[in-house]
Amino acid sequence: MNTLQQIVQRHKSGESCGIYSVCSAHPLVIEAALLQALEDESVVLIEATSNQVDQFGGYTGMTPIDFINFVQEKACTLKFPSERIIFGGDHLGPNRWQNLNAKEAMHNADDLIVAYVSAGFKKIHLDCSMSCADDPQPLSDAIVAQRAARLAKIAEDTAVKEFGCSDIVYVIGTEVPVPGGALEELLELEVTSAKAAKMTIETHRAAFAKVGVESCWDRVIGLVVQPGVEFDHTGVIDYCPEKAQQLSTVVDAYPHMIFEAHSTDYQTDKAYHALVEGHFAILKVGPALTFAMREALFNLCAIEEVIIPKAYCSNLREIIEEKMCASPEYWEKYYQGNATDQRFSRTFSFSDRIRYYWPDEKIHKAQCVLFSNLEKSTISFPLLSQYMPEQFNALRKGQLDAEPKALVLDKIRKVLRSYAQASKQGHAPKGNL
Repeated sequence: MNTLQQIVQRHKSGESCGIYSVCSAHPLVIEAALLQALEDESVVLIEATSNQVDQFGGYTGMTPIDFINFVQEKACTLKFPSERIIFGGDHLGPNRWQNLNAKEAMHNADDLIVAYVSAGFKKIHLDCSMSCADDPQPLSDAIVAQRAARLAKIAEDTAVKEFGCSDIVYVIGTEVPVPGGALEELLELEVTSAKAAKMTIETHRAAFAKVGVESCWDRVIGLVVQPGVEFDHTGVIDYCPEKAQQLSTVVDAYPHMIFEAHSTDYQTDKAYHALVEGHFAILKVGPALTFAMREALFNLCAIEEVIIPKAYCSNLREIIEEKMCASPEYWEKYYQGNATDQRFSRTFSFSDRIRYYWPDEKIHKAQCVLFSNLEKSTISFPLLSQYMPEQFNALRKGQLDAEPKALVLDKIRKVLRSYAQASKQGHAPKGNL
């Protein structure tokens, strides 16, 4: 039994515990996650999404093995024990290739699974819910489950071939709306019905058996549903336990399974605790982390412009805006409205499409210039109080250094602390990850 299965069993035995999943490939977010887990003496679950990382490089330019090596190098630098890192793959399926016909898209998805499993990812979210170019919309439960089972079979075969056996754990199902935040303004959200959740489970169980991987069914630890949490560009739908009460009981009938809650970004501390109590005990977070990072970096830009002559400033904000306008493919179909509305969204939307642009070399260089400028000049207390008051208070208490990178990391960790407190892992479990 691996660590995630142990956490699930602790939860199923009545303990109010869970785990949060960091879905990001940004170096500062990864570092913040490792530092938080060091402080908490816990394991850390870090997931690459099918958009970020694939066999062709994704938008980060990293393959699955590149991603693992990148995180492991960070861990080594921070002296974080590598055995306490769990690697997961999120929304693995034909997501990246929806513009292709189903045959081609699923062939790429097959190769994607091989690449993730061969690299050493131990938690796989199988998501074949999206329609390909020649598919009906929406897909039936049967087709979704058949495709997921096909990928599970490939994952199991690959694990046995590469490692002699498989201890991969799986998550099935998907959330509504689309991953990464809703496209339009949300006023109300429909919670997945208990009937639909049971149908997803049973259809997948039958499909797994049909392709001969029923032996791994006990390692299906999570079901993704919509518990009533979501965010759009400017608003957040808060979790309401009463609306998810019937849904919450579905996993009681499955001794190896809890819920995985996606799009939990920007919820309240109270909501995170309630989600875990309601068996939504795997909490995914992504955009909120890079949103917090962007806030910190732009606040540092404001400080920089006060103390550094304009000719020597990093111009980070301007460079990002220029890049996003020159290459709009990551935001233009998401940010609606006139030019003013779109400009606002490019910077401030909760969906945080800026996260696709941080790997750009020119943007990264500007970030380095920002840090260098502020390292050479002392950030005065009044400026820190004005632009980063929470970090100012931590600094005054001796809990934080005034070094710019440390300020950004603390801003990110503020988000992570909420998740850590709700999941209540305690010390890192012993055993195989």
